[in-house]
Amino acid sequence: MKYKKTTLPNGLRVITIPTNGNPAVMVLVVVETGSNYETKAQNGLSHFLEHMCFKGTTMRPKASEIAKELDGLGAQNNAFTSNELTGYYAKAAKKHFAKLFEIISDLYLNPTLPAADLEKERGVILEEISMYEDQPQRNVWVVLSKLMYGETPAGRSILGPRENIKRFTRDNFVDYRGEHYVASKTVVIVAGDVSEQVVLREVNKNFKDIPKGKRLSKQVVRERQDSPGFLVYKKKTDQTHMVMAFRTCGARDKRTPALAVLTEILGKGMSSRLFTKLRDEMGACYYVRAGHDQYTDHGALTISTGINVSRIKEVVGVLLEECAKLANVLVSNEELQKAKEHNVGHLYMDLETTDSLAEFYADQEVGRGDLESPYELEKRLRAVTAKDVMKVAREIFKDNNLNLAIVGDIADSKPIKKVLTFK
Repeated sequence: MKYKKTTLPNGLRVITIPTNGNPAVMVLVVVETGSNYETKAQNGLSHFLEHMCFKGTTMRPKASEIAKELDGLGAQNNAFTSNELTGYYAKAAKKHFAKLFEIISDLYLNPTLPAADLEKERGVILEEISMYEDQPQRNVWVVLSKLMYGETPAGRSILGPRENIKRFTRDNFVDYRGEHYVASKTVVIVAGDVSEQVVLREVNKNFKDIPKGKRLSKQVVRERQDSPGFLVYKKKTDQTHMVMAFRTCGARDKRTPALAVLTEILGKGMSSRLFTKLRDEMGACYYVRAGHDQYTDHGALTISTGINVSRIKEVVGVLLEECAKLANVLVSNEELQKAKEHNVGHLYMDLETTDSLAEFYADQEVGRGDLESPYELEKRLRAVTAKDVMKVAREIFKDNNLNLAIVGDIADSKPIKKVLTFK
């Protein structure tokens, strides 16, 4: 799991993760742009552009040609867009590395963005928006973003609003791509049984003409909150889905290991405090989990669950009680060590494949701006003490960090809002 990073004179970064003996190789190209880099009028453009890059290139004019060629290599391929990055990838047997790399490079560098396919894909995106709106367990995260960050890029949906999708033109894609898809914002990651020298050779061959361009930044996320935040998206559903979230910190913050351990204790694993309390003791839910999302300049510790509408007030109270315990009572050494082992164990299990390794280092490069091996990360996690956990709990479990987003058929939200406080 050792890595090698090279920054070329034009600013393009190349990360190689050699995995000797692995039969599969992963090629991932990411660009540092996503919904957090968009204006209100551009919202949804990053994701739409990601779709359009598969519609043909100068070397492969038709989408079917790209698909057929990748299928002929036995490859898995796709792309993704998030708040702060967009990625294009393909994975296949290592004997196909050179061809695999050339195809992904072509797709990233030379899309033709055909107008005819733009009209077709517009309908696809609109259906994707409808699909996720019909999934309250997914849609509640969109509601949460709006609640926490409002009318700023971080508060908007990655997919964008329908009105934007309906009016985007080909020129919008060309202009946006020209601004962001430049060498200094691009990272090429290869994981597999391939040497750094071979990877750099392919990079120099295929990315020699990538535009240099100016490195455009995003709007800085400003955290402004004085009291608990609460937002309900009223929808007739059989189950109410909610996310309780606390403002934390960005990926570069030194408190990250302590927050990771705190999250484990609270709601990761079937012996975590929230799973034991809400599911085993109360029988209130099927799922409950805690997570810690971090970006370049902001973050949130989240607790998500799905419950019957009649138990919302009760469950909100219990969640706050469990958070308050972590701020007021030291975690036992036994529970602390269990949380660390669970975190470290899943860290390594999650990195068993070349695609997961590539994404691990891509997230670090974009989010933190530097790289840390799993072994280095483990060392920092192992060093977390019970006092560290209590300290960070006291810092984040406050009313001015507290938010609750709900999707469900809520008749009266006042009783819920009343119990949404640590006071």
